[in-house]
Amino acid sequence: MNIRKYLSSDLSELIAMFYNTVHTVNAADYTEEQLNAWTSNLNAEKWGSSLAEHYSLVAVDSGKIVGFGDIDLERAYLDRLYTHSDYQGMGIASAICCRLEEQCPHRTIVTHASITARRFFENRGYHTVAKQSVERAGVFLTNYIMEKPPGDICQINPSS
Repeated sequence: MNIRKYLSSDLSELIAMFYNTVHTVNAADYTEEQLNAWTSNLNAEKWGSSLAEHYSLVAVDSGKIVGFGDIDLERAYLDRLYTHSDYQGMGIASAICCRLEEQCPHRTIVTHASITARRFFENRGYHTVAKQSVERAGVFLTNYIMEKPPGDICQINPSS
């Protein structure tokens, strides 16, 4: 597996992977109505702009994108972190997350974690600040505002 910076040519594959991952991995924690709302109105232009503005990484295995994530460096906000449904539990999200976190070593990192992702982030040293209900396409979904304090950022080998 190789982790590299996001390219605009990755966008359609990322959006497809996001949709598939939400509808499979998150199905244990959200209703079908919630999953549909979560993935509705995917605006490729907004996603592309956001990924280009943020520090965004893509994990590739045998030419296939198997994960991606991004962090807004200005706000130290970890925006997205997704692993392909067929590649869960292989350390891909952890590897991407380490690379994102190391971009803000002296700042508290904030993320809004799904019910599904909450345990992953807790295991990485994040703590829950608040449980919230967010509206998507008229449907409410639960997620958690989580923070990781500075100094608790994982260190990785830059060559990996």
